Amino acid sequence: MAIRRIRVESWFDGIALHVEGPHMITVADGTITSIVPACETDPADMCGAFAMPGLCDAHVHLFLDGSRLDQAERNAQVRSGPPEMLAVARKNIDESFRAGVTLLRDAGDAFGINHTMRRELGIDGIDGTVTLRSAGTGLRRAGRYGRLLAREIGDACDIAQAVDAAAETADDVKIILTDIVDFETGEMKGPPQFDLDEMQLIVAQAHRLGRKVFVHCSGADGLAIAVAAKVDSIEHGYFMNSEILKRMADAQIAWVPTFAPVRFQLSRPEIAGWSQAVIANLDRILRSHSEQVVLAHELGVPIMAGSDAGSPGVPHGSGLIDELSYMREAGLPLAAVIQSATGEPRRHWGIPATTLGVGQKVDLVLLKTSPFPNLGALREVLAIVKGDMALDVIAGDPARRSCSLPQEAPAQSATWT
Repeated sequence: MAIRRIRVESWFDGIALHVEGPHMITVADGTITSIVPACETDPADMCGAFAMPGLCDAHVHLFLDGSRLDQAERNAQVRSGPPEMLAVARKNIDESFRAGVTLLRDAGDAFGINHTMRRELGIDGIDGTVTLRSAGTGLRRAGRYGRLLAREIGDACDIAQAVDAAAETADDVKIILTDIVDFETGEMKGPPQFDLDEMQLIVAQAHRLGRKVFVHCSGADGLAIAVAAKVDSIEHGYFMNSEILKRMADAQIAWVPTFAPVRFQLSRPEIAGWSQAVIANLDRILRSHSEQVVLAHELGVPIMAGSDAGSPGVPHGSGLIDELSYMREAGLPLAAVIQSATGEPRRHWGIPATTLGVGQKVDLVLLKTSPFPNLGALREVLAIVKGDMALDVIAGDPARRSCSLPQEAPAQSATWT
């Protein structure tokens, strides 16, 4: 029986913070068997200041490289075909895992890269590493936004057939309900792609097949349709308002607010050549978004962290930590921010290891310092333990005797066991 003993000063179980350590977390054959008070002298295989569930990024696009800022390069990558996209996706998964992200939801691609990576990773990830939920290819209206993420569908009959086909292979059904925000005007581009009757048909069909529906959606008109149709989560949600949020809270519709792509455009306006007028629009939109996210929390709307990694300026892994920082800057309590990337998405998807606790399959990140109150501690991952594998991120070796991990060490590339 493989046993690991992990000593920490404090830990977060995905809902609550536990202090007054040290604590000893014992893992046997990939399952947590006990979490008890410990002494500094108790022998341990791994040590750190803080343990928490592996992070979750609820909205990524694995086929895209967020570190590529030049649009011509990004276009060339998409045109290069599946081999290049798969290489990018594998790199993105590796970078996510080394950042402490053990659960990902790919929010759609039109090339099948996400489904291919899910097959490569398996149900629980290669050797218990990253778990990937894949939406496969989303659904959109002909001639509308979403060409790289979704396939075109037509009338009600086509909608039903398309949902059936998507639900057969996807973990969640992705719908492009609205186009994108026009930052030059500070408004939405075009009307919603589907009306209420169509969205209700989509949701009813997906739910009958046991699939949740998440929608790319911003703007009051689209948000109203999404909530009335009782979708399961709203992605982006710019131009949110209090009335929509109250209805989301009543229906327990989750929100993935994705600050990171818009924050990047505000911080690097020269990349897109934005004028001062556009910069003012970006600032106004983000300020309103921050206010609405805080109100959502106060009303009881489930909030899940999603970085939209793959978008320009949003790299995989580190982009999620940026997203959490933006949520904190918006005014969300620190515990709510961390819960949005740990316990909340697992609860939303019904993943058994909702929290870090006895009897659960182990899926934890060991940190050098506690993110309470310093959220920046999430960037100092010492080790990751998931199932039967452990990764010492600092040493780049299997994490078996990590109590000797140096306080300061040069960054090295991670290795797998």
